Amino acid sequence: MYDLKITNGSIIDGTGAPAVSGDLGIKDGKVVALGDAPDAASREIDAEGQVVCPGFVDIHTHYDAQILWDRNLTISPWHGVTTAVVGNCGFGVAPTKAEHREMIMRTLEKVEGMSVAALQAGLGEDWPFETFREYLDAVDNVGPAINVGVLYGHTPLRTYVMGEDATERVATDHEVARMCALLSDGIKAGALGFGTSKASTHVGYEGRPVPSRAAGMDEIHALCDVLGDLNKGVIQATVGRELFLDEFEQIAIRTGRPITWTALLAGLSLGKGGHEEQLVQSRELAARGLKISPQVTPRPLNFEYQFREPFVFEAISMFKPVSAADFDGKCRIYQDPDFRNAFKERMKSIRPSFQSSFAKTVVSQYDPDPELCERLLVDIAAERSVDPIDLALDLSLDTNLEARFRMPVANHDEDEVEPLLKSDFTVLGLSDAGAHASQLCDACQPTHFLKRWVREKEAFSLEEAIRMLTTRTAEVMGITDRGRLGIGMPADVVVFDPATVSDGPLQRVHDFPAGADRLISEATGISNVIVNGTVIRDHGEDAVQANATLPGRLLRGGAAA
Repeated sequence: MYDLKITNGSIIDGTGAPAVSGDLGIKDGKVVALGDAPDAASREIDAEGQVVCPGFVDIHTHYDAQILWDRNLTISPWHGVTTAVVGNCGFGVAPTKAEHREMIMRTLEKVEGMSVAALQAGLGEDWPFETFREYLDAVDNVGPAINVGVLYGHTPLRTYVMGEDATERVATDHEVARMCALLSDGIKAGALGFGTSKASTHVGYEGRPVPSRAAGMDEIHALCDVLGDLNKGVIQATVGRELFLDEFEQIAIRTGRPITWTALLAGLSLGKGGHEEQLVQSRELAARGLKISPQVTPRPLNFEYQFREPFVFEAISMFKPVSAADFDGKCRIYQDPDFRNAFKERMKSIRPSFQSSFAKTVVSQYDPDPELCERLLVDIAAERSVDPIDLALDLSLDTNLEARFRMPVANHDEDEVEPLLKSDFTVLGLSDAGAHASQLCDACQPTHFLKRWVREKEAFSLEEAIRMLTTRTAEVMGITDRGRLGIGMPADVVVFDPATVSDGPLQRVHDFPAGADRLISEATGISNVIVNGTVIRDHGEDAVQANATLPGRLLRGGAAA
């Protein structure tokens, strides 16, 4: 007898093979019958008219802290995600000494838009770990609803070894050796790989660059060599001018390890050149057999921001005093005519794509006059005969910096996005689930992809889209036991209606610790989400009790123990 049988579905196994009609039998958390499942079951799910496929694998999330207070990793499972990778961009919460906790939380606040109040309330005063190995054990002990793989982050690693100096200077040979030893231990303990960042947008607490940005290439090479020496793990990087395709080519040849980088976005360059040039160079590297996979996203990249934390501007050098200032200091700077004039002049010389994005900024929240919401900032400014920058700062100051603005950063021209998605060397990523929670919500990437690119645009077949969401993402991250349906494979399954599957409109809720807010998107058209044979979502509702034993597994080295 099966524990669970899914009947009458259109089974798509995740490999790209054509769909087949039939049943799926699950026993002891694994698939034991596929296509023909003649035996009885303790529970049956009728999937008539629906797709039955592997659970989706999201390789770019930031649930590192949230998992310790939210075992369900909301909202990813709502949208069919059954495996998530944390530790991206070189960020994370381990290893962390007690005296560095505040610094790590402030860094996550600045670069990943996380609320310090929520982090403090959610993590508590006594974190249940210090070392990376202890963090993996803590995740294992939490028992999440979905499977989790963890990258070892460069920023906490560097902070652990160098303390405050991590943001200020290159490491000594002794410090690099210490980092390499710790990383080696982390890979042996089960890290999926190593994450780092050289992105100019990654400005940490007090306006300092995040620790990984202070690292020299000798340090980055030494850390990547650890993976090469062990012949284990993937390298994940967020690019900057000092770390991009030329450097990835050297690292890939030197280590033999796969690399995935963030992010290849239409209309935006985080490194060198535009997306067309990056696509051509990436194709050339792939043709040479180098496993260097740019992450792409099917969603437009929008940021909601406040001048309380002006993330989209913080890579501009003149904003360094703003980043370092407290609330009162920020207000004084924004009121200063000299700052405003300098801001306006800088915007005239900044790259054209950023000017264009700023021109499309809308007011998304202004409580004194809700009629301004969803209107272009430039249109309101024209009506009032003021400069848009003056208007934005005035609206902010009028509301104690609570006014919100939404700026389209990249990926808005679908004609430009489509070739990125269709390239066989790219991989779906950059959902950023768990990060920028009050600024964006792209955890709904899978349902958006199935709705927009499969059903509405018919740019991909269901089989190909599901392959991209499952086996391809798992393959790039070295996850060996997820991403496809097969006899003996763990039973991570999604049942959805291809005619109605969709991501819902964004909603702002206040359900994080300390009442912190975030944006969420409900999913429609997903009937069931199953992890290791346990139904965790049933027609849009959680199907497991909050205090119950949950079925997710820690994927040490890319597989459940």
